Parts: sequence; C-alpha cells; structure tokens
Amino acid sequence: MNTAKAYSPAGISSFFEICDTMPDGTPISDVERIGSRGGGFAFQKGVTTEVAISEAEINSVRIFINEKEAPEAETTRTVVKNLLGLARGKYEVIVKHTVEVPIGAGFGSSAAGALTTALALSKALKLNMTYNQLGRIAHAAEVKCKTGLGTVGPLMIGGCVITLEPGAPGIAIIDRIPISTDYIIVAGVLGPISTREVLSSIERRLAVNKWGKRILEEILAEPSLENFMNSCRKFAEKSGFITSKTKRLMDLAVKAGAIGAAQNMVGEAVHAVAEPDNAERVAQAFKSVLPENNVLVAPVDIQGARILG
Repeated sequence: MNTAKAYSPAGISSFFEICDTMPDGTPISDVERIGSRGGGFAFQKGVTTEVAISEAEINSVRIFINEKEAPEAETTRTVVKNLLGLARGKYEVIVKHTVEVPIGAGFGSSAAGALTTALALSKALKLNMTYNQLGRIAHAAEVKCKTGLGTVGPLMIGGCVITLEPGAPGIAIIDRIPISTDYIIVAGVLGPISTREVLSSIERRLAVNKWGKRILEEILAEPSLENFMNSCRKFAEKSGFITSKTKRLMDLAVKAGAIGAAQNMVGEAVHAVAEPDNAERVAQAFKSVLPENNVLVAPVDIQGARILG
C-alpha cells in the first residue's frame, strides 16, 4: 500500500464576482476559464488529506471526512477519477480528509479537500505533475460539482489574496496585499448558506456581480488591509448577504479592536482580522454571543497548500 499526505489552509472568501458567462451573457463552456474575481484569506486551520492506494482489478474510491464515510463528497471523487484516468494500472483508493473548519460556512473546505487530494494522490501514483496542473484538476472538479468557483488558486498562494482575473490556476491572475505573518483571524460561525443556491439565483447573481466589480475597484484604489476589510463589509451589506446576526458580530469585532470584519462568502459567518495582542479580546467578544466551538482563531497562512513529509 502506498500513502501520501497533503495540507491546505482553509480559504475564507470576503467578496466575489461570479465569472461564468461571456460579456454577452452566453455561458462559458471551458471549465478552466470559469471562475471568480474577489478576495479573502488563507486561514491556518484547514484540511489535511491522507491518500492510500493499492493495486486492484478495478478502480474504486472510498472517501472519509473526519473518520466518517462520505459518499456525498463529489468534488473529491471527481479529482480522484480524473487522476486515475492518467495512471497506469487500476487502484483501490482511500481518501481520508481531516477538516478543521465548519463545512458549508464559507471556509472553502471543498476546494481545500480537492486540492489536497490532487497533491497527495498524484504523489502516491507517482504522476509527476506540476503544482498548476494539479490545481487545474481541483478547480475543474469544484466548478463541475458547483461547490465553488475560484477558491483553489488562492489556496495555492496563501496570504491576503485578490483574484484580478478569473480561471483555473495558471490562467487566473492573482495578487496579494502584503501583510506580516502575525495577523490573526478570528472567525465566528452561525451556520451554512448553500453555495449552489446562490450560484443558481438570478437576482442574487446580479447583486453579487454589480457589487463585486465595484468593491474590487475600491480595494485596488487603496490596497491596504484596513480598506480591504471595510470594502468587504460593504460588499456583504450591498449584495444582500448580511443578516442581523452577522452584522452584530462585525460590530462586536470592531468594538473589540479588530482591524476590520467581513462576512464569509458564502456562509452565515464572520471573519475579523486582529493584531496578536487583541485577538483574544475579539474572540471573547464572539464567545459572548456564540458557543465556544463556533469561534475559530488562527493566523493567516502565507504558504498555501503543500505536500507533507
């Protein structure tokens, strides 16, 4: 049996614009050209994936998430199928995801799972592929399964990320706001919002794209961390994602001394960025209204997804 392991930070999206149609409105057919513009953070709690393979008569796949079998993990399954199609021989594949963030609350867990699966499985199968080639397979699986649009590329880079042009890794144009490694993200989670439903609602898409475009321009006009956070909060308000509960969390974070706070896209959750000396105060402010398990604290990850020893 051959095994390999990979890690990816979680990906918190702070604002976005859906890019899956041509300017005239016709759908883009090439999944590598579909994606999003937007921005957010790589968060140092994420997904660790261990892959075990053994030779078999026919290809088979079993996927586990936090030790429970997960037949519904279509994005991961799609990545495995695509890589097995490039391998010599047939294999029994067991994928074990350890996920440190809530699923469906805007932490990019499906993208992190897809990317770590691609990294680990390619190593186990000795496929010798580049980082971007593997990223493109993960990106295509996300788009095809409608679990996300453009989170894979930013997870490969880390930091405070801005996607200027959409698409798969190697096609997208991605930039960063340079920030020091000691900033802490404090996230407060209320509950999930279905990404698939957002991507399917015409009204929601129009609002997202109108404001996503404007917010990107506002951030690029002054690419500071403070302006980034304030602009992203404005995006949540104007595009209709904000709820009375997420607004309350954002207000609490700022009052506790955070640099800024924005809503996770897409989830009923909030992420605040704080200096190390007052991150605890922000966390306590969230814990005053949320169960302790719903408050996550970790640094910004500036390395991105990687294979583990």
